[in-house]
Amino acid sequence: MATAKKNTKEAIVSTYMEYVLLNEVPTNVFAFCKHNKINEEDFYKHFGSLDGLKKSIWVAFYLNVESLLLNNEDYNGYSSREKLLIFYYTIFELFTANRSYVLFALKEEKQHQWKNIKQLTKLRDKIVDFGTELVETDNESVNLKVLKKPVKVVAEAVWLQFLFLLKFWMEDDSPSFEKTDVAIEKSVNTVFDIFDNTPLENIVDFGKFLWKEKVVG
Repeated sequence: MATAKKNTKEAIVSTYMEYVLLNEVPTNVFAFCKHNKINEEDFYKHFGSLDGLKKSIWVAFYLNVESLLLNNEDYNGYSSREKLLIFYYTIFELFTANRSYVLFALKEEKQHQWKNIKQLTKLRDKIVDFGTELVETDNESVNLKVLKKPVKVVAEAVWLQFLFLLKFWMEDDSPSFEKTDVAIEKSVNTVFDIFDNTPLENIVDFGKFLWKEKVVG
């Protein structure tokens, strides 16, 4: 009989992440629970399927980052640009701590287009909501409607930016993933420069960086 501790949501997630790295991907819930001595009824208390469990792992990453940010006393005083920067730095730090699983999970679905990976659907909702909140906060301080940022466009841009950075991080072989940190800074500054109608130096700089890293390098 599985212990109560092993049947908690967090314990099942942890068990799954370790299990798939050491064994084959389970074919069904029964096989996974049987091998790991988990009560199948307890599994279904938390997840509707293995696909649901996979999606929840990405949401858990997001919620972990959200909790860290909200517990930072200085966070609410940051600008939207700074909030997006610290969000990316923090979530990729968490991904790095779980790199083996993240790479495995994404490469498991490598046949799909990035924007259509099923595992990321709930994470996408979270990040789009986050981007929406940033834009709406910025728009509150703008009096003229014509100067307000397009909420849906910017929120979607944040999601696409996240996907770009995720792919970049997956391929990054620099020490401590230093190139990913540079990509985060340059991409965030570029997005804000575009929508703030500021000079295009950063856009050119970002383009040169991408050319060097993704084409030449």
